[in-house]
Amino acid sequence: MKLTYIIIAACLVFAISCKQNTSTEISTNDITNTKTADGSTNGALPDIKFEEETHDFGRITQGEKVAYGFKFKNTGGSNLIIASAAGSCGCTVPEYPKKPILPGEEAIVNVVFASEGKSGTVEKSVTLVTNCEPSTKIIYIKANIIVPVGANPSDLPTAH
Repeated sequence: MKLTYIIIAACLVFAISCKQNTSTEISTNDITNTKTADGSTNGALPDIKFEEETHDFGRITQGEKVAYGFKFKNTGGSNLIIASAAGSCGCTVPEYPKKPILPGEEAIVNVVFASEGKSGTVEKSVTLVTNCEPSTKIIYIKANIIVPVGANPSDLPTAH
C-alpha cells in the first residue's frame, strides 16, 4: 500500500515539474505563412519598421562600451516574431523581444558595442530573423574609435 502512494506521489511531482509556462511561449497561431497552398499571398503579414536603421555613435574612446536602442513598430496585420538576432562579430551584442509584438505595438532592439581593441572608423551590423517578408532585417551601428593619448597606434589591431 505504501508503495502505491509513493508511486502516485512521484507521478504527481513529475507531472507538475513538466508543466511549462505557456505565457511566454510563441504559439503556432502567431505564425502566418507568406504564401497559401494555392500560391496566393497572405495579406495579413507582420511588418517591421524601424525609426532608424543605422545609428552613428560618433567619436568614442577605445575601450568604451556604448549602447543604443533601435525602436521599431509592427505596422503589419499579424503578430511579429523575432526568432533571432546576431551581431556581425562578438563585440556587437543585440537583445531583442522574445514574445510576439502585436500589430501597432512598438518595441526595442538594444545593441551594445564594445570598442576594446578597435580603432578608426568601424561599421557593425545586427541581422534579425523574423516572420516578416523578407524574413531578415539588418540594422547597423557606426563609430569613430579614438585611441587614447599615450597608446601606440601601430601596436593596436585595426578595425574590422
